[in-house]
Amino acid sequence: MMFLDCPAYLDKDGAVRCGLPAEVRSRFIMRSTDGPLESAMIRCPVGHAFNAPIEFLTWDKHQGEHAQERALPTVAQPSRSSGPRHATPKPPDA
Repeated sequence: MMFLDCPAYLDKDGAVRCGLPAEVRSRFIMRSTDGPLESAMIRCPVGHAFNAPIEFLTWDKHQGEHAQERALPTVAQPSRSSGPRHATPKPPDA
């Protein structure tokens, strides 16, 4: 028996996923213009059911956390060179 995490969205904003273990009821190959796609029919205990290529049924549980990390602003660090940051120009020789 094989399980995948249920990819169903639980809110209207698409921020919360079901995530319950969804049983793979059957596996099969779907034909497409790009070639064969490994597919599955899954169903979770709540009743969410999907029939699609496996690559569309799998998702990263920590995807939201990574998106929040990427959204954090970065702080510019000062240069660590040993010389002055801005050199003052020398006056021309007279």
